[in-house]
Amino acid sequence: MTKRGRVQWATTFDPDLLDKLRELSTKTRIPAARLLDEAIEDLLVKYNVMEKSEKKSP
Repeated sequence: MTKRGRVQWATTFDPDLLDKLRELSTKTRIPAARLLDEAIEDLLVKYNVMEKSEKKSP
């Protein structure tokens, strides 16, 4: 983990999903990185990698 608590990681996305993520970010004024954190947490809970109580986002 970096000093700021964030790690940069490059990946690729389906262009349509990325467009929708950007639209959601703009509409909600929530940074895309925070939305991705929430989505990853939800995925980890779904596959029992982490407990719902461990989530940092709502």
